Amino acid sequence: VEEGAISLWNWVVTKHTGSVINDEQRAKLRFVACRLVCLCQGSDPPEGTIQRQILMSMKTGKGWIDIGKADLADGFLEIAMSRLEKLYAKLLKGSNGEADAHVHKADVEKNLFKVLTYQAESAVAQGDFQKAVMCVQRCKDMLMKLPKETCYLSILCYNFGVETYEWKRYEQSSFWLSQSYDIGKMDMKYSVGKEMQAKVLRLLATAYFEWDCNLYLDKALKAISLANQENLHPAGVFLKVKILLKSGASDEDINSAVAEFLHHEMSLDFCLNTAKLLLEHGRESVGFDFLKSVPERFESSPDLGKIALLHIEFLLQNKRELLAKQKVEEIIIGHYTGKQLLPEALNRLHIILWDRAAKHYEAKSYSEALHWYNYSVSFYTPGQIDQNLAKLQRNMASCYLHLKQVDKAKEAVKEAERCDPNSIFTKFSVYKIAVMEKDTDKAVEAVIEMGKLAEKPSQHEDKLRVDEDTGTNLLSLAAQIALENEQQVVAIKALEYLSKHLQDCRQLFAALKCLVRLTLSKVMAENEEKSVTYVLNNTFSAAHKRLAESLTEEKFTGDMRILEAHWFRKVAWNLAVQFRGCPEKMRDFFLLSFKLSQFCPSDKAVLIAQKTCLLMAAAVDLEMGRQQVTPSEQTELFTQALQHLQTCKEIWKVLKLIGDFAKDPTDTLLLLYEFEARSKLNDPTLYNLMESVWEQPQIEVKTLEIIASLAMESPARYPVLCKKALKSALDLHRKETVIDAVKFSKCVHSLINISLPTGLTDLGACVLQEVWDYFEDALSVVSST
Repeated sequence: VEEGAISLWNWVVTKHTGSVINDEQRAKLRFVACRLVCLCQGSDPPEGTIQRQILMSMKTGKGWIDIGKADLADGFLEIAMSRLEKLYAKLLKGSNGEADAHVHKADVEKNLFKVLTYQAESAVAQGDFQKAVMCVQRCKDMLMKLPKETCYLSILCYNFGVETYEWKRYEQSSFWLSQSYDIGKMDMKYSVGKEMQAKVLRLLATAYFEWDCNLYLDKALKAISLANQENLHPAGVFLKVKILLKSGASDEDINSAVAEFLHHEMSLDFCLNTAKLLLEHGRESVGFDFLKSVPERFESSPDLGKIALLHIEFLLQNKRELLAKQKVEEIIIGHYTGKQLLPEALNRLHIILWDRAAKHYEAKSYSEALHWYNYSVSFYTPGQIDQNLAKLQRNMASCYLHLKQVDKAKEAVKEAERCDPNSIFTKFSVYKIAVMEKDTDKAVEAVIEMGKLAEKPSQHEDKLRVDEDTGTNLLSLAAQIALENEQQVVAIKALEYLSKHLQDCRQLFAALKCLVRLTLSKVMAENEEKSVTYVLNNTFSAAHKRLAESLTEEKFTGDMRILEAHWFRKVAWNLAVQFRGCPEKMRDFFLLSFKLSQFCPSDKAVLIAQKTCLLMAAAVDLEMGRQQVTPSEQTELFTQALQHLQTCKEIWKVLKLIGDFAKDPTDTLLLLYEFEARSKLNDPTLYNLMESVWEQPQIEVKTLEIIASLAMESPARYPVLCKKALKSALDLHRKETVIDAVKFSKCVHSLINISLPTGLTDLGACVLQEVWDYFEDALSVVSST
């Protein structure tokens, strides 16, 4: 078993070298080999066996620590410690002062030191601060015998300091860093060196500073001063300045700290960061003085422009705009005399200039904004094509428009069009000028182009002062500008495109309502036909579509949906009434009103409105079917009418359950409309329909007479039904207390006419007898009145 375990161990060593197995696999295999070897020992193992167990236990424990499983390491480190103690006892027992024995004891002490450091690592990883301190203290005590381990122990404590600092355990971190520094001083021959000692002290000062700057300020200052004495490093000087600023030190103290820069090679960025730190803490005199001294040290640096930029930024922050302008003008002169800024610095300068211009624009200081924009323009060469230049010209155009300098605004927009003709922002600038000049055609053209661009956003879309809904925001603004300038035609076109792109339901319905009002206003009166078609085909259908889609939108509540549906259905109803002279449009509006009402709660008022819409639509279809139209058109119209009537009947059934409609003529209208549609469609179910009619006790004479008339109205021809209706009407006339002779006479005339077809002379006795009976009826009525 032992041999197998040792073979496994050796195999792991060779395979790990070739990266065949990873660290975790190596730790697991070592674990197995080590456990097997430990199980194989006798009661009094030889020295070689103990040494093997010590080595294997130490390496297994360290392996677990290295892969972040310190809790698994402790058992093996304990085994190593117990075996070391056993070996040391053996050596002491058998020692007679031989040289070999001393060498073995030294090896045991070295291994003991290693095990203690591993235990300290494990304790820190598991958060056991006290155990780690105890282990390190034992290691410190052993340094007298093992001076060469001084450097290792110092760095180990530094690593503990770094770990605990990252975990924000500042008290523990400061302890470990202090230990690291103290251990590093114990033996100068084996010291970590001044640079490392300074690094330890800088982190110690940082730990004190972040732990509690007010409480440990002196300790932080002492640590950083010591660090700078050990090895002056830019980070040390910077940290010292930072601590002094936090402590509220005088300008003199800070000046003396900054003076340390002069004795050390510092990078430009480092100097700039220090200047920034001073200025951000309100130490303007020290900061600006230091900033003035920097160019001398970096005269040949291509990054020299960064200093000027920082100077400008802080002058602007401190409201020294005049001085900032002077600095900008110096840079512009330098730009044309061979002292150009690097591209990155120039971009940064443009951002500073635009930002300042934007602040003036927001404050409505348009002339000042132009001043700063002009600085930016100075860096572009004539004829240069650049998207940023297009943005710049558009911004300048906006300023000129506010200052009522339209010609200059047009020049700026022309320049923007040259640089970036396919930008929606450029088109918007063209649009604003067209509206201001009341050039309707040009404004409409610009809106159309904006609408097209909104459908296909540019890959290089302007990110300045807009969000991701650029197209809709600009079209919305375009509509607003047109309305403010009383240009309804332009506003309609902007709203038309806007309604195609808006995603937010509330915004969309607001736009659609505005569009309806504008389209139906007096502005469009001269083109009424077109405007109505537009409303039908676009606005109302868009409203209906979005109402249907909004059922799945959380932000658009049920109440909002109902409110919008009511508005649109009422407007559609009013339009239907308004267009009585145009039956087709009247029908379409009634049907729209019905469709929109389906998004409203089915209360009595809505159901009555739905019933009326459908009745009116059916009536219009029947009326249009009576006109001189082709047979196929006639069939389509009568079929549509039947569909409307069927839906209407369902609604009417519900209504009769919830209210009293005794005097309502709907039943009669439904009967007459359905009879006309079915008779003119030559519908075979017509006789079934009439069977139920003859059985009705309260049918009126007038209804029967209309049925008789409709039964013979082309293309319908139902003489049997016509006669039956007229006979039923005659029966009702007779039942009257006082017979109306004129109406009775008309009914008899109709019966005689339907019974005696024109052009026929040879009539059967049966027909003549029937007609004779009608004449006798007429004679009896005439003679009695």
